[in-house]
Amino acid sequence: MPRSTACGARICPLNIGSRELNETQKPLAGLKVVELGTLIAGPFCTRIMAEFGAEVIKVEAPEGGDPLRQWRKLHEGTSLWWYVQARNKKSVTANLKHPEGREFVRRLIAEADILVENFRPGVLEKLGLGWDELKVLNPGLVMVRLSGFGQTGPYKDQPGFGAVGESMGGLRYITGFPDRPPVRTGISIGDSIAALWGAIGALMALRHKEVNGGAGQVVDVALYEGIFAMMESMVPEFDVFGFVRERTGNIMPGITPSNTHTTRDGKHVTIGANGDAIFKRFMKAMGRDDLANDPGLADNAGRDARRDEIYGLIDDWCAGHDEADVLAILAAAEVPSSRVYSAVDMFSDPQFIARQMFAQATLPDGKPFQMPGIVPKLSATPGGTEWIGPALGEHTVEVLSALGYTPEEIAALKENGAV
Repeated sequence: MPRSTACGARICPLNIGSRELNETQKPLAGLKVVELGTLIAGPFCTRIMAEFGAEVIKVEAPEGGDPLRQWRKLHEGTSLWWYVQARNKKSVTANLKHPEGREFVRRLIAEADILVENFRPGVLEKLGLGWDELKVLNPGLVMVRLSGFGQTGPYKDQPGFGAVGESMGGLRYITGFPDRPPVRTGISIGDSIAALWGAIGALMALRHKEVNGGAGQVVDVALYEGIFAMMESMVPEFDVFGFVRERTGNIMPGITPSNTHTTRDGKHVTIGANGDAIFKRFMKAMGRDDLANDPGLADNAGRDARRDEIYGLIDDWCAGHDEADVLAILAAAEVPSSRVYSAVDMFSDPQFIARQMFAQATLPDGKPFQMPGIVPKLSATPGGTEWIGPALGEHTVEVLSALGYTPEEIAALKENGAV
């Protein structure tokens, strides 16, 4: 289990497994990242960087900070989500409406490798913190800009949350059942996918700068485009055939069988038996050698043409067995399958535990809690959790001092509301 070490007045969990980690063992050690973002897309992008060793300095408004601090389930007034989303980050406060607050941020950015922001396009320009100003201040800066519609185009000035990106990017249209309105996934997937594109883009820009001798540049990620990029064959199928993919419930259209089925004890099992050899094994496990040896079902095209028949048979078979029996039979036949996991299932699952997907941490009041482990797993330079999401402005004095501000200047900044 991860152990804890003292970190000021708080306890900082280390997700280190069986060996010690130091900063030089993390792949992004030495990178300085400034985060001007709130809620999900920008902060999730920098969370990934912080988990793998980058020094992430999160700039928050002095009054209240990131609204995510108050979202969903709260413990002692602070969101549990916050403690995960802001882990390994340093929190400083700066009033961007105050000239001295903006000067503090400019000095931070002048020393940064990466700036991540998710304001509406034009906001930073009005504050004198747009790309044209920043590239003069710091020619090597990589600026990741996450927004609903990107920095250009007729929609750029419109507000656009992840839900809008999921809708415009095509995900919502195909999600749900054909006889019902579109539905959303239960998480903010549009924001999170955009954040991943932002992190990938930042690392590509750094690679260009460091290996090819390039300068800094802007990584422009639109939330709707992050989703659109994930839409598989949608574009060529429409362009070539005029085909518009519709909602199909739990099945994977054009790939058969791949579906979720209900067992006798009311549980839900997902089965993916769309490989030719796998389908044969599945049918034999069901006692249907006739279907396993049917030449018309030997390939995906033949199976998809008879998918209603196949799904009906699988539905009936699952309905005649309890979940445990279904999973045992399919495991023995080497057919990919899984129960549909809830958090209860995850916490007791040996695969999650073996892969260290739960990291023990400690809340500020001393209460232990579990947070998600680190993804991806790097064999030589793994990421880790050094501390949970910080208190608002916890590192302001430390960071100001590192920039050369004197104690008197820091006191004055606090007095006049700049930080």
